[in-house]
Amino acid sequence: MIDAPLDHVAIVVRDLDAAIALYTTTLGFSLVYRELVPDQGVEAVGVRTGDAVIELLRPLDEGSPIAKYRGDAQTKLHHTAYRVDDIRVELERLKRAGVRLIDEQPRRGAHGNTIAFLHPKSTGGVLIELCQRENG
Repeated sequence: MIDAPLDHVAIVVRDLDAAIALYTTTLGFSLVYRELVPDQGVEAVGVRTGDAVIELLRPLDEGSPIAKYRGDAQTKLHHTAYRVDDIRVELERLKRAGVRLIDEQPRRGAHGNTIAFLHPKSTGGVLIELCQRENG
């Protein structure tokens, strides 16, 4: 994963429309995508400035783990995602290196990406997502 570029930073939000307005209208980011990801229990919105993407996540159910993680906060940093060329090879390499995996096998993520999460207990307390783009 050396030289794996940052794909996005994800923030869990209570009020998605307010967060979109902040990033697009106030800060001038451009809207990249907006979609429901039912199997992850979120609505995901990507906003871009330059090469950086912020992914805003609204839990579909306030009783879900991601909503509980956000707690009473209006927003809370959730994870950082790094782009890899071959997610299966990278997961195997990390597993051999002793990294605890949340996802032993990659799964579908937002906008057709293939994703897998690494457990924060193996990554210094930070939830890390590996992300392989649909076309690569």
